[in-house]
Amino acid sequence: MTTAGVRATARVEARDDGRGGTSLPVLDGEGPLALRRIRGSGSEARVMLVGAMSGPLGGDHLAVEVRVGPGARLRFGSAAATIALPGQAKGEARYDLRLDVADGGELWWTPEQLISAGGSELSVSSQVDLRGDARLVLREEQILGRVGEEPGQLVSRLTVRRDGRALLDQELACGPGAPGGWDGPAVLAGHRALGQLLVVRPEFEKDMPAARPIGEGAALTPLAGPAVLVTALAPDALRLRRLLDEALRELT
Repeated sequence: MTTAGVRATARVEARDDGRGGTSLPVLDGEGPLALRRIRGSGSEARVMLVGAMSGPLGGDHLAVEVRVGPGARLRFGSAAATIALPGQAKGEARYDLRLDVADGGELWWTPEQLISAGGSELSVSSQVDLRGDARLVLREEQILGRVGEEPGQLVSRLTVRRDGRALLDQELACGPGAPGGWDGPAVLAGHRALGQLLVVRPEFEKDMPAARPIGEGAALTPLAGPAVLVTALAPDALRLRRLLDEALRELT
């Protein structure tokens, strides 16, 4: 930790252990990013991110790097929501995610919600690289403000590439300083819980799900690749999770 904030990186590497399971030769967390291996099922390994400190706070720079090798299966979750808070250090906090899945590997990335507390400034950058027949389930959930407060400033960008070609590249900016209209009827329409579910499966090459609404507040969109994107808006975190869980059951 410095006067400019905390700098910490967590690293995970998953490999096929050659015995029908997945080993974790690299499982290393720093500062507030504590990692724990928990019981998995079948051939998968499961890792839980346990926040050891509050944050990210203003001025912090946190990063998570995950590599999944050929034939390995990894599920990554978190023990609790991540809360972006204002800190004593000036400037925005940064949270960088780098996910890499090899041909034949599988990653489920399903952490708990990210809460943008009032007065906070957070920039999230998520970069995903897939190769060949890699499989991916990625869930993102953002809650704008705690109960009874306005949200902080949140900028979130998700970039997904498959064999070096762009599969998805999108950015969302909310809260103070965001472009005008972010909370208007054409964008969030007053909702404070938003999320998305990206599912990449080789089977979609031949059997792509059709575009359609899911429940009230969510929509499924096929992408130009073996992938579908579900986007959802809800009045609260519970309703948002229910929408995304419903979509996940349909797709997997």
